[in-house]
Parts: sequence; C-alpha cells; structure tokens
Amino acid sequence: MVKITINSRKCEVEAGLTIIQACEAVGVEIPRFCYHERLAIAGNCRMCLVEVEGGPPKPVASCAIPVAEGMIIHTNTPRVKKAREGVLEFLLINHPLDCPICDQGGECDLQDITMAYGKGTSRLDEHKRAVPKKHFGPLIETAMNRCIHCTRCVRFLSDVAGTNELGGIGKGENVEISTYIERHISSELSGNIIDLCPVGALTSKPYSFKARPWELLHCETIDVLDAVGSAIRVDYRGPEVMRILPRLNEEVNEEWISDKTRFTYDGLKVQRLDQPYIKKGSKLIPVDWNEALTVAAKKLRSTRPNKMAAIAGDLADCESMLLLKEMMHKLGSANIDCRQDGARLIQNNRGSYVFNTTAQGIENADLCLLINTNPRVEAPIINARIRKRYLQGNFPIASIGPDIEYLYHVEKLGDNPGILNEIAKGNHKFCKLLSAAKNPMFIIGQDALTRDDSESILALASTIAENFNMVRDDWNGFNVLHKAAARVGGLDVGFVPKKGGKDINQTLKQAESGDIEAVYLLGADEIDTSKLENTFVIYQGHHGDRGAHIADVILPGATYIEKYATYVNTEGRVQRTNLAVFPPGEAKEDWLIIKNLSQYLGLSFPYDSLFDVKKKLDTIGPQFRNADQVVKNKWVPITCDEIKLSSVPFALKECNFYMTDSISRASKTMADCTKAFYGHAS
Repeated sequence: MVKITINSRKCEVEAGLTIIQACEAVGVEIPRFCYHERLAIAGNCRMCLVEVEGGPPKPVASCAIPVAEGMIIHTNTPRVKKAREGVLEFLLINHPLDCPICDQGGECDLQDITMAYGKGTSRLDEHKRAVPKKHFGPLIETAMNRCIHCTRCVRFLSDVAGTNELGGIGKGENVEISTYIERHISSELSGNIIDLCPVGALTSKPYSFKARPWELLHCETIDVLDAVGSAIRVDYRGPEVMRILPRLNEEVNEEWISDKTRFTYDGLKVQRLDQPYIKKGSKLIPVDWNEALTVAAKKLRSTRPNKMAAIAGDLADCESMLLLKEMMHKLGSANIDCRQDGARLIQNNRGSYVFNTTAQGIENADLCLLINTNPRVEAPIINARIRKRYLQGNFPIASIGPDIEYLYHVEKLGDNPGILNEIAKGNHKFCKLLSAAKNPMFIIGQDALTRDDSESILALASTIAENFNMVRDDWNGFNVLHKAAARVGGLDVGFVPKKGGKDINQTLKQAESGDIEAVYLLGADEIDTSKLENTFVIYQGHHGDRGAHIADVILPGATYIEKYATYVNTEGRVQRTNLAVFPPGEAKEDWLIIKNLSQYLGLSFPYDSLFDVKKKLDTIGPQFRNADQVVKNKWVPITCDEIKLSSVPFALKECNFYMTDSISRASKTMADCTKAFYGHAS
C-alpha cells in the first residue's frame, strides 16, 4: 500500500495504481474522455489534469502517472479548473452543435462533462472542420464531425477484439479515425465501440433516430443466443424492445457483449407465432388454445410410448425441459434429447460437459490447448478473455484442428485426432510445455464431440487432464465449450434418453422411416426437419422457423425477453432471465403450455406456479440452489471401452455467426451482416 494525500485528505491506496485510479478508489471524481479502465492508457485528451506538489510545474495527466509514496495531489485548484475549461474549449472548436438530432444526446460524456467542468462560453469562433462520413458496415453509424480523437475505438479493436481495423490517419488538425482501406469492421465484438465512444461519433445504425434514452424502461436479464450467458440490459418502450446493452459482470462478460447479442432484437417482432395453429390438409389454420391442445393430446394419447419422441432446442429453458421430460416419462416414453447436433456428452458426469475453468479463470491459466474449436465465432466473449490473457504474456496456445486464423498466436499441431493419443501417452513434443505449465487448460469444441469417435476423444482428453495435473482441488483445466444456451441446462435436468431410449440421430432416422409417429419439438429448429415429413409434429416455439414449417400443431411460446426462466451457461452457472415485454397475441410461457397440455392428457403435475417448478429444480442439484455462482463439480475420470480414433481429420462445421437460431434468422440486421460479411443474404 502507498500513503498519499488527495485534496488535503490522507489515504492509502494499492501500489501501482495511476492517480486517476487512486482518486476513483477514494471517491474523488476526475473527468476523462480517452481513459477507460479496460483499455491501454493513451493520455491524449488531457481532460484528467491534476496538480502534483513537487512534481512538474504544470498540471499532469492523471491517467498516465503512477502514485508514489507521500505524493500530494490536488484535483480542484483554480489552475486545474482553468486547464479543464481550456481543454473543453479546444475540444468544442470543431464539435458540431447537433445535440438535438444526435443519438448520443442524453447519455453523452461530452455533454455531461461540459456541463460540470466547462466554462459556458467560448472565445473561439473558427470555422468548424468537416469530416466525411465513414461506412463501417451495417451495425455502426458514423458522424465523424463529432469525433474528439480519444482513440477508445482504436484501442478496443486492437487490444480487446484483436482485429486492428481502426486507426488515425492524417496529421495535426487533419487527423481522422478511419479504417486504413475502406471496408466494414468485421469484429464480432464491434458494437462495443458504440458504448465506448464518449461522443456521438459512433452510434448504433439499427437504433438510429428510434428513441431517446429518457423514453425507455430498462430490464436487467441475460442473453441466451450463445452459451456464455452475458449480462445484458433490455431497453424497451411499450411492447417493443428498442435496444440491448451490456451490463457489468466481471465473472462472465466484463462489460462487453457480442454483436449478435446486441443487435438481434429486431428479430423479436417479426415472423412471430402469436396464436395456435393446426394443419388441415396442407394448410396451417389458426385455432384457439383449446382446440390445439385437444388435437395434440389426442395424438399423444393414441401413440404407443416407443413411437413418440421429444427434442429440445437450443433456446429452451430448464423449466420447460423439466416439465416436458416428466410428461414424456409419464406417457411411458424415454425418447427425449436436448443435443440437437448429436454431441456425445455424458449426462451423469457434470464435470465432463461444462467449462470448468470458468471465463474469469482463464486469466489464471498459463497454457491453453484448443481441440477442434474456433472460440471467435462459437463464443466471442470467451475468445476475448483468451486474448486478454495472451496479451499478458507467458501463455502458449496450441490447437489441434483445421488451420484457421485466430486472433492471437496459436501453434498449429495439426488436424489429426491421433495427436491427442500421442499427447496422452507423452510422446508428443507439446508434452514438454504441458508438463512445465502450472495451470494448463484445454477447450474442446462441440464439433469434436459430434464425430463417430467422440467417446474416444473425450476419454483421451480426460487422460491428458489427469496425466498433466490439470485437475486438482485448486484448479480444473478440463473445458467443454458449448454453442447452445439450453445444452448444459438440458443435461442437468436429464433431458437425454434413459436406457433403451432413442437419441436424436435414432429419432430422426426412425421418424423418416415412419417408426416414430409423433415428435414434440420444443423450439428445436437446428435439426434436419426434412426427416420429419412422415411423422406428426407438435411444435412449441416463438418463431415461424424450420420446425414450424413442418408442424401439424403449433403452440406459440415466449422468447427469453418475454419470460422468467432459468438457463445454465457453458460454465455450469445457473442464470435467470427476467420478463421485459409480454409475448405477442395468445403466446404463453413455455412451462405453462406443457403444464396445460398435461392436463388435457389427464396427467397430474404438482406445479401450480413457476415458483413450484423452480423448487423442483432446486432438488436436482446444488447449482440450481446457487444462482449466478459456479458450483465446483466432482471430477470423475472419463473412460472408454476401447480407444478407436477415426482417420478423418478434425473439421469445423460451416457456421454463419450472425444466424444461429430462430431469432437471429428473423432479424433484418443479422441478414444485412450476413450479406456484408459472408456475401449472401442468409
């Protein structure tokens, strides 16, 4: 600790802090534009000037000076006040007076700081310079006349996102922030520069001129469009979601969110299922709830248990999966599965299917092995953590999988699955690094677990974890990276076939041949729906997506923005969504639809409210009793009768990051991104 004096007040702060951080720690406000606690220090706006006794004879930039023992700091002297007024006067020489039409109005740092620290008048009346508008793609609207060259966007894209797409060009008063050659910003995290911009130079293109911040109501919830479970804030006006912003959560997403999380909200209001439908002839006819549930119940009652199945989709919540599982079991069927991609995950060994290291824990690792995964598109927030740790140094990263471009240096070991066997036996050159690491970790992608030899791959990964001290009381480096928000929750509640039950591949195969006569799809859209043409399909979901196209009965549900529900992210962290807006039309919460259907089937469930369902979840495992925390999982070694590795090299499935689920496929913004970055509309 270091003893310093701030404004005649003696205090102790941690050694190594800068003056601005020390002042913040003791509650003294210092204005800033370029400084941001998660970005490299630039020291170029000079708004954070303070005086240091015995230091330089002029005010110094507090963001760039570390504290020292006995330092005496003044933040509110007349000299400092005059310096700040001067800085603002210069900043406003070229800043346009377009606050009434600026989307940043009402939440603009420049407005707030000018009000609090500005002079109120200006002695300068030079002509304002004009900077041409830049085209950064379908997500970011630019008004570069407003730019004050704080370089936050430049530093974010180079350091956090790792794409180095923006920079300063020109000199003196001709400096402009721009892409070096005219192109779109391609980072999956690009929307965060909108939040970082302290003026209105970078704003949200889809949100442009739609609303003012004081018109909006806020709801704190979580994102479920990938498996990370980022903390978000939904801003809505009346029944319409207007925008989605990140919330601070140090353990999961810090204060960043992916572009899919931020911009997909326009898909919430189009192609919605807002009333039940029944197929009559070849057409879907709207009906009331009574008729739809009667038809669905009649079909399920008349179907033999071994000829019916249920599949849960990637956005399904734990409550609805729990009730659907209980309903299927009461009907006598064990044919249920939540693994739409067919990944061979072991349901009764929790440590074998979660990201045990946790997102925050990545920062304590000192080696990383990627096994057939590309975190950049599978989980951009996890990828940002890996890059953050990489930039701190002494963090070798290697990959076994296809030769793709990462946002950090990766040693490519090859794409042959046999490399895992060599490492497990200690015969590979990489073993030397593994042995030297204190906290090694590896990440297995879902595409490694959908192969025929995935059981052998999991068993070898388990062997590597044990042989190289990856699993101990104080550390667990065994990680499975999920893509789907519902996957860990589905495995936790046991939404997988019991002994003798059919998994997803067997269900689809037998549905195609007509052996399975009825299939219940709980928002399952990522399957080959063409195989369900010969079977009776009950589809419960919120969008008219793939599953709805082949459905015989449609039961309209609610999206994650429209219900109180439980999800479990890739770390095994239980998280809860909150209701921001109500579902449209006659749509209902998912658990309630299944509860109502069970009554039509003559089945009795002991749940009268969502609270009752949550109480049942609490009995399943300690994770549900400890929401927003990561519960330590007991390590159980993964075994396999015989290690049989395929000669087929590792490969990643073709993936459009911007369209992975029914909500993002309905989004015009995501369609624009797909066209801009993949060259086609869908």
